[in-house]
Amino acid sequence: MTTLSEREFGFDSLKMLLVVGILTLVGNTIGYGISPMAAAPGMLLIVAIGLVSLFLGRHLSLELPSFAYAMVIAFLLSLPYSPVQETVLSLTEPVSFLATTTPILAYAGLSIALQVTRMKEVSWKLVIVAVVVFFGTFFGSAIISQIMLSAQGVI
Repeated sequence: MTTLSEREFGFDSLKMLLVVGILTLVGNTIGYGISPMAAAPGMLLIVAIGLVSLFLGRHLSLELPSFAYAMVIAFLLSLPYSPVQETVLSLTEPVSFLATTTPILAYAGLSIALQVTRMKEVSWKLVIVAVVVFFGTFFGSAIISQIMLSAQGVI
């Protein structure tokens, strides 16, 4: 396995993030009617956060995946006490969360497709695990929603 140089890693990561950003802007426009020009500054901020998190995941000695760094960075930038909170929120508001899921799910599908041989080794057990996870997620979310909406008096 060859290791990418810093320059190659940065360039490849930036290309990947820009493709995801462009796909998200297209989905944002088609699905929600938001102009790409209105959402582009927020998308560029999200791409920048993604690029920084990929470098942090590569260089920090913590055993965390890059998306954890992205989540922490975005969380810190959007905290009410952050001096850039209003700017971050106003830039990212035109970017629909659901528009970002299409390229993410496409990459997840490609990633799984590249591991078909490993999936064959797991065989039918993978189906059982997937069904349990789906049901657990669905019922867990429903239970939490029921508790929270009941506590708020909504239902």
